Amino acid sequence: MSRTILLPTLLLALTLPATAQIRVLIVDGQNNHVVWPKSTVMMKQYLEDTGLFTVDVRRSAYTWNADEEADFLPLAGAGPSEDLPKPQPDPDFAPDFADYDVVISNFGWQAAPWPKATQAAFDAFVKNGGGFVSVHAADNSFPEWPAYNRMIGLGGWGGRDESSGPYVYYDNRGELIRDDSPGKGGIHGAQHEFPVTVREKDHPITQGMPDTWMTTADECYAMMRGPAENLTVLATGKDLSDTAPTNRHEPVLMTVTYGDGRIFHTTLGHDTQSIQGVGFITSFLRGVEWAATGEVTQEIPDDFPTADEATRRTFKAASGPR
Repeated sequence: MSRTILLPTLLLALTLPATAQIRVLIVDGQNNHVVWPKSTVMMKQYLEDTGLFTVDVRRSAYTWNADEEADFLPLAGAGPSEDLPKPQPDPDFAPDFADYDVVISNFGWQAAPWPKATQAAFDAFVKNGGGFVSVHAADNSFPEWPAYNRMIGLGGWGGRDESSGPYVYYDNRGELIRDDSPGKGGIHGAQHEFPVTVREKDHPITQGMPDTWMTTADECYAMMRGPAENLTVLATGKDLSDTAPTNRHEPVLMTVTYGDGRIFHTTLGHDTQSIQGVGFITSFLRGVEWAATGEVTQEIPDDFPTADEATRRTFKAASGPR
């Protein structure tokens, strides 16, 4: 059962030097998850509340659902675009990645391909040492972009199959498996609380975490496959739902090196409830810092989940444009 912490994120933030400003860009706009504007706001605020990051948002053209809470758009620092009938390429989407230390993708499965020049600029940014963070459905994006698939290491959906690379997972004996058998990439069971097992205890992102901890209700991605080059599985999740698609431990936190760039890949963060999980917040913040700098200065918080109990923080958006 989850334990709710009714404290603002700001009060839980670490006291960090005012000069330590990591420049972050969140890119979003086209996603099969309808909560993406809210999740961008939440991630931006979590980052800024630490005092360690400055955050900009660059949004591609997108389809907006009027039934959603449109007041989250100005909070994210990007206003509405034209009402597209479906995601389609945005020829004007060309962020200046070189202005940032790390880029976070909140795109998803239905994202249209970026312009070729933007793809090339992003490829060069990461290869030359820029940080990249892939959050949840961002690993569904761009199945036909080879460089992107090497950056994320493992992906799902979008027609991914054995031609995309092996399945990667831990079996119940605790052995890391690379499985080339045929089959689709990407599936998940019902959203639920599930245990995360730390596999790399000495990595800066996971160092100090308990060996096992519980997520808040989230999707446990399974049967992910991809190039898996220079991939380290930091932690795995075990689907305990009645609809579990596998009986194995699936990667949920990963790192990848791509050229001189560092990538942090989390499959967690399906919706606003899961993004309020302290396990998500902590691993996300530490992963962004590591991708940008190669180090982690943030401590594991006192309210971090345990092997028996998930914890969450109630999110309240700061007022005014962010």
